[in-house]
Amino acid sequence: MKPTLFVLAAGMGSRYGGLKQLDGVGPSGETIMDYSIYDAVNAGFGKLVFVIRKTFEEDFREKIVKKYEKKIPVELVFQEPENLPEGFKPNPERVKPWGTNHAVMMGKDVINEPFAVINADDFYGRESFKILADFLSTLEDSENKYCMVGYRIGNTLSESGTVARGVCETDENGNLTGVVERTQVKRIDGKVCYKNENDTWVAVDDNTPVSMNMWGFTPDYFKYSDDYFVKFLTENKDNIKAEFFIPLLVNHLILNNTIAVKVLDTPSKWFGVTYADDRPDVVAKLNKLSEDGTYPTPLW
Repeated sequence: MKPTLFVLAAGMGSRYGGLKQLDGVGPSGETIMDYSIYDAVNAGFGKLVFVIRKTFEEDFREKIVKKYEKKIPVELVFQEPENLPEGFKPNPERVKPWGTNHAVMMGKDVINEPFAVINADDFYGRESFKILADFLSTLEDSENKYCMVGYRIGNTLSESGTVARGVCETDENGNLTGVVERTQVKRIDGKVCYKNENDTWVAVDDNTPVSMNMWGFTPDYFKYSDDYFVKFLTENKDNIKAEFFIPLLVNHLILNNTIAVKVLDTPSKWFGVTYADDRPDVVAKLNKLSEDGTYPTPLW
């Protein structure tokens, strides 16, 4: 059974001012997401699931789904603030959904096989999709064994300013022991540094693994998500900005010795448009990948 690619795209409409503005950064107007899906199809993924907001379903089907559905089966699921367990009601002041793990929960009725989770607007690189597909293809009928593609921190920085990165800690077997969110990371005098809790810059090795929200799970993850979301809501019902992030649940399950998460090293360079100033650099990188034959143009 081929793994499924689950694309988190519920924030897309609001961030881009509507899908009409979905940014064409490739040499033939391709979006970053086009490259992810091209790489995933070639790596052996067998189905595509998007989680979006219901308000832009029509636009999304017309501009996005139509582009891919002849190449790979496509499903849409919807994330809304009111998607809550029985007994919970959304705070009327809350306008945004509940974060990345809440988005993942929306896939439980259409995903019955090992699956990868990615952001819609990050460039992950073809090696990463191959590494992930190969690992997921070994997990059929497996439970409690997950993975995360660990990018080398030096391959994920922006020249336009600091970035936030989930710095990973691993054990001697290469399994994840925790993800620590560092909100300010940049290169200083040639070394990758993050600002710690004491406002001090701390240097780390260029090859330190970080999470770029590229995960591999099996369907048992949905049950853990449902159960822990109830606890999360009970503790955060009055906090209209609280978000149920993937690392929050993964860290909890690791601490309880429920799961093992293999950190898969990748040589791929991650990039994305964190700042407006990043856009020309992304365009240049995609042009170069096209010129050197890594990708055809047009892509599809």
